[in-house]
Amino acid sequence: MKKLLFQFDTDIHTSAFDTVVAYDGGADHVIGHAGLSPETVGKLVEGAIFTRAPKDKKNTAIFIGGSDLIAGEHLLKAVKNTFFADFRVSVMIDSNGSNTTAAAGVAKLIGSFKSGNLAAKKAVVLAGTGPVGQRAAVMLAREGADVSVTSRSLAHATDACAAMQSRFGVKLTPVEAIDNEARATAIRDAQIVFATGAAGIALLDAEHWQNNTNLEVIMDANATPQLGIGGTDVLDRGAEKHGKIVWGAIGFGTLKLALHRACIARLFEQNDLVLDVEEILAIAKNMA
Repeated sequence: MKKLLFQFDTDIHTSAFDTVVAYDGGADHVIGHAGLSPETVGKLVEGAIFTRAPKDKKNTAIFIGGSDLIAGEHLLKAVKNTFFADFRVSVMIDSNGSNTTAAAGVAKLIGSFKSGNLAAKKAVVLAGTGPVGQRAAVMLAREGADVSVTSRSLAHATDACAAMQSRFGVKLTPVEAIDNEARATAIRDAQIVFATGAAGIALLDAEHWQNNTNLEVIMDANATPQLGIGGTDVLDRGAEKHGKIVWGAIGFGTLKLALHRACIARLFEQNDLVLDVEEILAIAKNMA
């Protein structure tokens, strides 16, 4: 029986990236639907859950994507609300690659410490109000780190932290950091820095981290010049620089892609999985 993956996208076009990875993850056919909302997704879900016998439902799955994380979360809720009894299929949410990118990064961060955990570590997620930053902040906090989230707007950072606390029960500290100097101040006492800003936006200069004796691990999720953290390389793969362990976007991106493919494959093992923050991080930690 063919493995069918329905790609539900909140943008006007389905993501080519997500489609390619879906096939590489084992889907036989990927059926894309774009521009979806909670009001329009119900009939599609019904078509997915009513068409195969119970023993065959594991061969149908749903992937939720798009650039807007909040829209994706609303879509996931609508999909789950359509399920009942055993009329359900496995579903994964990875809006803007947020879960897989953050999980791969956090898994590599954990592995960078000899202790294998982040308990009592102070972590700063730079420009952390976007999809990847929010997911990274939640995952770091759940791993025991004391997490701060920076934004150029304190109100924006505060709203994002409040939303994450409400959704996941984690405590996060919002920090206003309007420029590189302010961000250098924000990371002064940190052991971990995870830069998750928009493509091509510099968040720190090399001198802002190279002489910081508190820092132990830094990670930059930006693969587009100029990088988020100056003095790093997109190919850094746990490289030691200035006494710190450094990860670039491609350096941990290999795990991100492998993780994404592994999650797709996992969807077809049973018909009742929901792969979101906790589940995807657990898979990443096992793979790292």
